[in-house]
Amino acid sequence: MGRMYTAIFAGVAVSAAQDLFEINAPADSCVLLHAVYITQTSDVGDAAEEMLSIAIKSGATTSGSGGSAPTAVPLQLQDSAFGGTVEANNTTQASLGTIVTHHRESFNIRGGWIYIPTPEMRKTLAPSGRMTIELITVPADALTMDGTIYFEEIG
Repeated sequence: MGRMYTAIFAGVAVSAAQDLFEINAPADSCVLLHAVYITQTSDVGDAAEEMLSIAIKSGATTSGSGGSAPTAVPLQLQDSAFGGTVEANNTTQASLGTIVTHHRESFNIRGGWIYIPTPEMRKTLAPSGRMTIELITVPADALTMDGTIYFEEIG
């Protein structure tokens, strides 16, 4: 087993399609996606309920921009820093290259989106690869969103 990490964004106003997370693997290691949690705290009434589409993609060769770069935190206390980078809420999405969609679904904003694949279905990112968790649907109004991603660096 490799080193486990988490990265988080919290309280972000989301009003556009964007890459909620972008993971850039280090040149000498693979990255294995273990789980993603996306929630919102601003629209809780029935009238505000909506369905949003989300996708996990890889293959982009140009990084996104316009968001933040949360620090990947090791799950083991005092473990090494993540060898790659994580970005969050890039409103200019990762692009170019041969982009492949690995998973796509819609979720109800009141319940949030939880992605915990079985071990056989986990997405593996090759060294120097890029993976995004993309919000495809534009929310009807700005949502205050939180997100957490869990991943493993192997190599």
